[in-house]
Amino acid sequence: MANEEDDPIIQEIDVFLARSLLEKLYLFQYPIRPASMTYDDVTHLSVKIKPKQQKVELEMAIDTLNPNYCRSKGEQIALNVDGTCTDETSTYSSKLMDKQTFCSSQAASNVSRYAAAVYKKGELHLTPLHGILQLRPSFTYLDKADAKHREREAANEGGDSSQDEAEDDVKQITVRFSRPETEQARQRRVQSYEFLQKRQAEEHWVHLHYYGLKDSRSEHERQYLFSQGHGLAENTELIKSPSEYLMMLMPPSIEEENDKPMAPSNVLSMAQLRTLPLADQIKILMKNVKVMPFANLMSLLGSGTDSTAVLRCIQQVAMLVQGNWVVKSDVLYPKDTSSPHSGVPAEVLCRGRDFVMWKFTQDRWVVRKEVAAVTKLCPEDVKDFLEHMSVARINKGWEFMLPYDEDFVKKHPDIVQRQHMLWMGIQAKLEKVYNLLKEHLTPKKQETQSAHPLLVSGEQRVNMAKAKAKQNYGQLEKEFQKQKAEMKSNDASAKMDVSNIRIKEEPVSDEEPMDTSAYEGMNNGIVNGLHAEEDSMDSLNGHLPGGCIDRVAQELKAFVSSTFKKQFVLTLSELKRLFNLHLASLPPGHTLFSGISDKMLQDMVLDTGCKQILVPFPPQTAASPDELKVYALWEAGDTYDQHRQVLLEIFSKNYRVRRNVIQNQLSQECGEDLNKQEVDRVLKDCCVSYGGMWYLKGTVQS
Repeated sequence: MANEEDDPIIQEIDVFLARSLLEKLYLFQYPIRPASMTYDDVTHLSVKIKPKQQKVELEMAIDTLNPNYCRSKGEQIALNVDGTCTDETSTYSSKLMDKQTFCSSQAASNVSRYAAAVYKKGELHLTPLHGILQLRPSFTYLDKADAKHREREAANEGGDSSQDEAEDDVKQITVRFSRPETEQARQRRVQSYEFLQKRQAEEHWVHLHYYGLKDSRSEHERQYLFSQGHGLAENTELIKSPSEYLMMLMPPSIEEENDKPMAPSNVLSMAQLRTLPLADQIKILMKNVKVMPFANLMSLLGSGTDSTAVLRCIQQVAMLVQGNWVVKSDVLYPKDTSSPHSGVPAEVLCRGRDFVMWKFTQDRWVVRKEVAAVTKLCPEDVKDFLEHMSVARINKGWEFMLPYDEDFVKKHPDIVQRQHMLWMGIQAKLEKVYNLLKEHLTPKKQETQSAHPLLVSGEQRVNMAKAKAKQNYGQLEKEFQKQKAEMKSNDASAKMDVSNIRIKEEPVSDEEPMDTSAYEGMNNGIVNGLHAEEDSMDSLNGHLPGGCIDRVAQELKAFVSSTFKKQFVLTLSELKRLFNLHLASLPPGHTLFSGISDKMLQDMVLDTGCKQILVPFPPQTAASPDELKVYALWEAGDTYDQHRQVLLEIFSKNYRVRRNVIQNQLSQECGEDLNKQEVDRVLKDCCVSYGGMWYLKGTVQS
């Protein structure tokens, strides 16, 4: 009691539990970024999330105009990732590394103890966190660049083996029926890395919209951090007895084994490996590595391991090939198993792999076509055998993976002799099974060893070149005379054809006709907005007969005026499209077919009372120059002119705007509260809605 009197209560704070953002609130951490350098002012290009996995990816723009940005390096990275061609699948469409991706990882699997707190006016509002995510830069673009590099290398190499190893067109196909999956096999499959990756890939990304820290939508969402109701009924979870409250604060520690990440069944750490018996250690290592020198094996087993014991164990799971140890076939293909490619039983696979190992005891080079012809196995199985112990070389075949280990052969001649006797027994067995011929039993000699290079002096090369040039000179002269005669005959026929053509000379126009090549498909009989009729030939190239200039201006002004009274806002691209549709509906010989240039059309738009709106398009926009020019009717002569002008002023400063911002601005400028119907009328005249935002007509980018 005395201690309680010495510790008086200074202030009582009411605690409220907010539920509005329950299971929606995440805490983002950037562990490689100091707290003083935030990403608040960085442009966020895209955001996507996998809710079940709590996985988030953010794509942020990089300031390429910053003096610290190395432009040459950015161009090189973009070239390595995307290559020279640019399409929709390109990572960097600007041919410059102008963005980076952040990928999340869970900082804690159990976040039930964490909450976000907001203190306001003597009240503490708590919202439970749904997840704590740490975001770090993702380097998947390097994987894409590496894949591009491997594709180019594969294209240059033209395959993985020599021309002698070309596959036959006829391939053996073996039908295999899968057996029912046992419970043990199912558990191994569920715990495998491939299954986990597949299950993660099955969940689709959900694309989100990012709003900045100072955005009005963010301010609106932050209000949900406060409890909506202050009554006791809304916070019954906080009404607990002292003992229950202490239990909530300090729950008993219970180790949940399910939260521990489970490694795939075929993965074993070195610490776990060294707890096993020596024979099992060697078997696991050889099964995974497949080919290993004895010195490397001793280094993996750790210091203090008896080499004699290792030699005794290694001979049970591996065979000696060129001084190196290669895992036995029956270790890789146990009894009652089969090939994943062809379904061939393990016994047949072991014989085929033993034949490949035996061939490498005879020579450093093996040709895959020869192995396939002897073993009668499918190409995929033969390729697996070779990849276990060799490397493909262009125009040579498959070379044994490791160099000949002379040190081991000199130190352990008794082991070498014993292995030689084992190989003699395997050779006798293979001769009976495969009916091997003498050519298969004797190693091939390298042609390069017997071939001597032919030396040719420089003077001999010059004389050979001169003789070859003289020999070809006569043939080249004949071909030249023949081509010259053909050209003369073609010129004569062309002159006869041209003499029948009458060319009408016209003065050249100072203005370039409007480019309407994009709409040739809809203008039947029209080229560049002109009817190809004889009656309209005098109005080509923008030159009109006397007294028709005013008539063209009146017709063009009538079209522009009527179009903007219907549309109110148009881009130059859309106006040109509507003008071409208008031309298509006119009869042949109309005055508007005289050729209207872009400059004439834009001048007429400004003369009819329209204004150009300088919309601040985003820097990464893919809009064409005609789509960037936006025009709007400034005065239509109705009661909504002032409202439309306020709306256009808003879009001269913002590319896209929310409805509540527009409504508030209209109320402030016009001095009256507009109802929903009036605001809808103004927005319908000038804007379109997409993704909860409003844009001027024609400015929404796909």
